[in-house]
Amino acid sequence: MPRYDFLLETYDTERLKTLSVWSQFRDEDLAFRPEPRARTPHEHMVHQHISEDTWMKTMLGIDLGEPPLPAEETRLAFLRKYADASGRRLERLRGMPEEWFEGATRFFDVERSRAWVLTRRIAHSAHHRGQLTAYLRLLGRSLYSTYGPTADTGGLFLNGAPTIYRYPDLEGLLEAEARGGESPELPGPGEKSPTERPG
Repeated sequence: MPRYDFLLETYDTERLKTLSVWSQFRDEDLAFRPEPRARTPHEHMVHQHISEDTWMKTMLGIDLGEPPLPAEETRLAFLRKYADASGRRLERLRGMPEEWFEGATRFFDVERSRAWVLTRRIAHSAHHRGQLTAYLRLLGRSLYSTYGPTADTGGLFLNGAPTIYRYPDLEGLLEAEARGGESPELPGPGEKSPTERPG
C-alpha cells in the first residue's frame, strides 16, 4: 500500500462529509446569518470553493483551469460543482508519486511538505463543516452522523448508538438532492443522555 493512500482516502471521505452537511440545508437557509460577524451558509460554500481552489493551485500546483464557483450560486449547483472539482483534484493527487507528497512547497509564509499542506486542507474543511453543523442546530434541525453517532442517531457511542449517514455515497447524494433530497428517519437520543456530562 503506497505510503500516502491513507491521506487520499481521508480527502475522499471528507468530500462526502462536506457535501452531506451542505445537503442538510434548505434553499431558504442559505442567507441565515447567526451573528453579524458570521458567514451565511451561502458564504461558507463560496469560501470552500475559492479557498480549496486557491490552496490546490498555489500550494500544490493542481489547477483545474476553470472558475472555482458554479455559474449559478444555488445549493444544488454548489453541491455539483464541489463534487466534480474535488473529484478531479483527487484523481490528480492519486497520480502523484510518494516523493511529490514529501517535497516542499510554500504554505503562506513558511515552507512545508505537500503532505502537510494536504493534511491542513482537510482540517480547514472540517473546521468550516463543524461551523455549519452548529448552524443546523441553531435552525432546529436533526443531525446525521459525520464521524460517529449524534444526539439524533441514538446518542453516545458508549451507549451503543449507531452511526447513520444521510447518504452512503456521493453519487447517491447528488441523485437524491436533484430530486429534492432524502432524509432517512433518525431514532433520536433514546433513554440515555447524549452527553457525558448531562444536566
